[in-house]
Amino acid sequence: MLPSDKPPAAPIPSPPFSISSLISSRYNPTKGKYLHLLSSVISLPSVLSLSIPASSFPLHFSLASLSLHLRLSSLSPSSLSSTIPSSRLKGASLTLPYPPLKLTLDSLRLTLDSIFAPKRATFAYSGRHTAVKYIKNYIQNPTWWFKVDIPRQHFTARHVSRLLEVLSGKIDDPQLFLFVRDLFESDLVSIELGGAELGRGFPQESTIVPTLVNIYFDRVDRELQVIREEVHKRNPRLKEEHLTGNGSTSTAFHRPVRVYAIRYLDEIFVATSGSKFLTLDIRDRILHVLEGELGLKVDKLGSSVHSAVSEKIGFMGYEFQAVPPSVLYPPMSEKAIRARKKYLKMKAAKAEELKNARETRRKKLGLKILKQLFNRMKAGESFDLGFGIEREVAEVFDEWAGETVKEYFQNLENRCYWHRLLLTGDFFGLDRIRCQLPDELVQSYDTLQEKVEQFLSPVRDIKSLEREQSRKIEEEERCYAKRTIDDLAELKIKVSAPIEQVRKAVKLAGFTNSMGRPRPIKLLIRLDDADIIKCYAGVGNRWLDFYSCCSNFKMVKTVVNYHLRFSCFLTLAEKHESTKRQAISHFTKDLRVKNKDGVDEIWFPTEREIKMMGAETRNIPDPKPVDGTLTMILVQLAVDDKEKYECVAHFCGKTDTTILYRVRLLQNRLNVDPLNEMKWVPGLGAVHESLNKKCFPLCECHATELLLGKITLQDIDCTSYVDIE
Repeated sequence: MLPSDKPPAAPIPSPPFSISSLISSRYNPTKGKYLHLLSSVISLPSVLSLSIPASSFPLHFSLASLSLHLRLSSLSPSSLSSTIPSSRLKGASLTLPYPPLKLTLDSLRLTLDSIFAPKRATFAYSGRHTAVKYIKNYIQNPTWWFKVDIPRQHFTARHVSRLLEVLSGKIDDPQLFLFVRDLFESDLVSIELGGAELGRGFPQESTIVPTLVNIYFDRVDRELQVIREEVHKRNPRLKEEHLTGNGSTSTAFHRPVRVYAIRYLDEIFVATSGSKFLTLDIRDRILHVLEGELGLKVDKLGSSVHSAVSEKIGFMGYEFQAVPPSVLYPPMSEKAIRARKKYLKMKAAKAEELKNARETRRKKLGLKILKQLFNRMKAGESFDLGFGIEREVAEVFDEWAGETVKEYFQNLENRCYWHRLLLTGDFFGLDRIRCQLPDELVQSYDTLQEKVEQFLSPVRDIKSLEREQSRKIEEEERCYAKRTIDDLAELKIKVSAPIEQVRKAVKLAGFTNSMGRPRPIKLLIRLDDADIIKCYAGVGNRWLDFYSCCSNFKMVKTVVNYHLRFSCFLTLAEKHESTKRQAISHFTKDLRVKNKDGVDEIWFPTEREIKMMGAETRNIPDPKPVDGTLTMILVQLAVDDKEKYECVAHFCGKTDTTILYRVRLLQNRLNVDPLNEMKWVPGLGAVHESLNKKCFPLCECHATELLLGKITLQDIDCTSYVDIE
């Protein structure tokens, strides 16, 4: 690290400033580039301290000395790194930076993002859910699409030279370029394109890698922008007056050819609403840029063009397919309609029952009060209230009577009965009788007949009911016609979770047996009850977060709610040498566990929470996949209490509540190579094998966050592991 430097008492917070304005001050309009960023921006203590939280512990190195070394370009990246040997004889080692160099990399990342991110293409996304939201909401009527298949390949010196050429287009700083080259040569920054490691929080991936990948693929983004502009210019969108002639309404569908592109790190997805030849031409142009200008190997067979309707395509860990709108939003079935009517009927009956119960209680209370008053008055006792309540009582009874009459006559059958009763068989309608009666009586009778016809005649209500029924029928026919036309003329994107890969991953990790039923994981028996539940909760929450945008999210919820939950019960039962029923009775279905203070805590999602989860209920722009938590188990070690270790989480340094955890990796336990897709789950990444059986001291807070998947191994200093056999 920096042995000659004395650590300060505490990190000195810098005054608030704008890094964008600081970088803009280094812009040279004559050259059109930013000058001397390493010595004037990246090395500033105020920039270096941006990644340090305000509540951090004192640093073990001098921030001012680090700034001076960077400013003088006397800092060698290899001197601020540590090589972790593999736990196997023939395994690969891993080179990781010390905290001073990690701060420098974060400062470099912020600087490069401030320069290149504003000019990045709109379809180059930094979040998976943000990209999925664009695919679902904005891609219309795709006919053909393809995914660029980049096989696994290392970022070599030739690619680094190309990356520095891109950086030199906007930056003029030879010392910075030399520093970046040294990072790659010392393996402190290593990029594996086409693998399953980018954007997953693995320690072998530096935090600056996504920024460098986006900068490197900028040439592909610009080529895609040119292609989209050319296609859209040849196929303009017609205005409304061109579709409708002479003010008439047009029923024609205008579907101009469109090109849609999405890029997430090294994954590229292109969809078109045009012909297959157009899509093939676009694919060839993109592959020409990747192979010719960027020097990347591309699998042309894996980059084949597929039909958007008849074939699914995998991208970013999801499956996409173009389907009619009725598949995504199906109409209610007859069974569902009957169930809904039954529910509404039960709801109305329950409301009526509650209303009758209230009226019954009110009646009993009133009778009890009247009986009490009557007995007291009968005994000769008199009451002087001091004010009259006759008017208030009359108003209350009048209101009750009005509500009762109104409710009674709202029923069509009651109105028909009284209408027929008052109008039929009355001798006042005979002329020979009417002429013998007084005019006032005849006039009163006629007025009564008019009022009866006005207020009790069912003809108007019957016609209104018939009109309402006919309106509902027409509305259903119109909705059916619209749904049919939309199915014929429109396509939506269906996003699905690869449920077979999820089940295979569950089986590989040991949550289920060969029959697909939950089973215990004996390696977790050494942990505390709370840590066991947290391990399962970390995997479950990661899956629920990652696949919450999928249409088959219900199947993922079943995996979490059944397979993981009952595997946790079986593990707890195995630990306490009890049965599954006893474990469920003790921990309850919600997996409650008491903390040190005796308070119940719930870490695993409850059944009710999982049931209430719907598509996109968790608004997370870029959720981390489950790879890190699924393929790693933290085993708590029993050590001498006299030894105090500092928490290795970045900028923590706590020593009072630290616990030693040993990392056990899935690929080493199963003796399986993650690159072998026949024995491993396709698309599932793995933590570097050099961290297997390494011990890390973590405080209670960071251990919980790591078990729950809220932080990753990128957020801890893996170079500060404790060597315990």
